[in-house]
Amino acid sequence: MIAFIDDHRHVHGVGPICRVLGIAPSTYHASKAVERDPALASDRARQDRLDMDAIKQAFDGSRGRYGARKVWHQLRREGRDIARCTVEQLMKVMELQGVVRGKKVITTNPDTAQPCPDDKVNRAFVADMPNQLWVSDFTYVSSWQGMVYVAPRHGHSDQWRSHGSIIDVFARKIVGWRVSTSMTTGLVLDALNQAICQRAPSAADRLIHHSDRGSQYLSIRYTERLTEAGIDTSVGSVGDSYDNALAESIIGLFKTEVIKFLGPWKTVGQVEWETLKWVDWYNNTRLHSAIGYVTPNEAEEAFYTSLNAAEKAA
Repeated sequence: MIAFIDDHRHVHGVGPICRVLGIAPSTYHASKAVERDPALASDRARQDRLDMDAIKQAFDGSRGRYGARKVWHQLRREGRDIARCTVEQLMKVMELQGVVRGKKVITTNPDTAQPCPDDKVNRAFVADMPNQLWVSDFTYVSSWQGMVYVAPRHGHSDQWRSHGSIIDVFARKIVGWRVSTSMTTGLVLDALNQAICQRAPSAADRLIHHSDRGSQYLSIRYTERLTEAGIDTSVGSVGDSYDNALAESIIGLFKTEVIKFLGPWKTVGQVEWETLKWVDWYNNTRLHSAIGYVTPNEAEEAFYTSLNAAEKAA
């Protein structure tokens, strides 16, 4: 409103504009006086300015993904004593809004001809320690095909990219992922091999791998790799989001915070690069409500610190 008056005061004058807008001219002049000398601002106004700077920093740190709730928790982590309602009000004034999830798209391609393992999870997506339960899923991403600048007048055609992830349930940590141009066993197998290499599960972990009934997860190559690594298999029902809800929730985050937020996409390399950056941010920086508004890495580090302390005490 102040900017609007600034833009038109030389034509219409401050008084007439304020009468139309329904504000007192003194309010405008007081605001301009504070702009010239910030020391004239009230204590509340000065605190709001400090809080707004902190809110903007937390919001930008999430690349514009955080809403008021996550921004508030981030500020609390930084030691700032601020009410959540204050964050909500100031973000509204600043016109800052985080990303909002869209509707889920079912991507399961069942293979009823293949034998299917039992569901050993039964929708209980909880784990007492890392490497106890992994969940897996994948999704599609639409990207431009070819060189878009060659014939821009003809628009562009779409090519589907696939993204697969494996999540350790204990701390919601992404332990394996892959981007591919095809929806094949190779996609999910690459993600699995990455997870096995990074986490090195042992027989003592009694690790369970849970997925939906997609043909990629029931393939001979995939199930053999699980057996070879000593990982037990668990499979939910076809098209039932509740039977693989945790994995689909993380996939939903990926689509909301990367695909829809940063798209449209031109190449698979672009998708892969942004996925790499998001996975690193997700594991090391993003706050998760399900684990007490800490990061997945912090949750795992706290677990092993507690475990080591208990072993020393024993």
